[in-house]
Amino acid sequence: MCTYNGAKYVREQLESILGQTRAPEEVIVSDDASTDETLAVVEAVATSSAVATAVKVIRNPTSLGVTANFEQAINATRGDLVVLSDQDDVWAPNRLELAAARFDARPELTLLHGDARLVDQAGVPLGHTLFDALGVTPIERDQIAGGRALSALIRRNLVTGATTAFRRSLLDVANPFPAGWVHDEWLGIMAAATGVVDYLGEPLVDYRQHGENQIGVHRLSLSAKLGRMLEPGEARNRRLAANFSVLYERLVALEEVSDDVLFVAREKRDHERARHAYPESRLRRIGRVMTEQRTGRYALSAHGAADIVRDLIQPAH
Repeated sequence: MCTYNGAKYVREQLESILGQTRAPEEVIVSDDASTDETLAVVEAVATSSAVATAVKVIRNPTSLGVTANFEQAINATRGDLVVLSDQDDVWAPNRLELAAARFDARPELTLLHGDARLVDQAGVPLGHTLFDALGVTPIERDQIAGGRALSALIRRNLVTGATTAFRRSLLDVANPFPAGWVHDEWLGIMAAATGVVDYLGEPLVDYRQHGENQIGVHRLSLSAKLGRMLEPGEARNRRLAANFSVLYERLVALEEVSDDVLFVAREKRDHERARHAYPESRLRRIGRVMTEQRTGRYALSAHGAADIVRDLIQPAH
């Protein structure tokens, strides 16, 4: 049995970042009111490193939460490329080199994300990758690689922050981060709507999974997937309706967004609003679900026909 040790993993993380084949220009550490020895470890690693990289620490006296803490750290950076990392993940030595090469080769590229090797809290591989756990399909890969990332990401988020790098210019449209969105899904959808998204298929991060993950990923069995269909849906549907209303409003406010992108965002907003407004009674819900199905907007959902079934059978509360 392995006990979680956040400070230990921060050491491994920071050493892997400072040990890159292409050294980072700066490292921003935003400490969200930690109570262990994390900050002492960060200072020790930074002062002992032979790499001439500035390590800046931001100390939050009270916790901001995941999204606000990442937003704070991101906006404290100064470079043209911003590369994200969770608090306990380990980078492959060439992560920065490969990411920077992709951005150098493609001036139009806005955001790059990728696969990761899933490991347990001791760093032992779990036998599958992040994309395996998410069930990323060949169609979704083709959409992202083919410049049609919005078609994939409007249906479900596939951008995991621990694998993500983006041009600082993305912040011109992404700031401020809405409270209802997680930072990585917001950056991903805004990059897809206003720029170009691509992915690296080679896992360049060991993404640690353990009981202390604030946001993690798990490979779901068939029974677990069926169980999700029977979970109460009111809170989830309310969140999606609110989030995609925010997205549409943000895109409308940006003059350079194309009519095609606005159409997709509006359809997704209207779809999630319709789902949130379904009656609590499953019997009364049938007609409303069938009406929504005829609009074709269920094609914007991650699971299409499965989401129709979910909406017909799941309890509201």
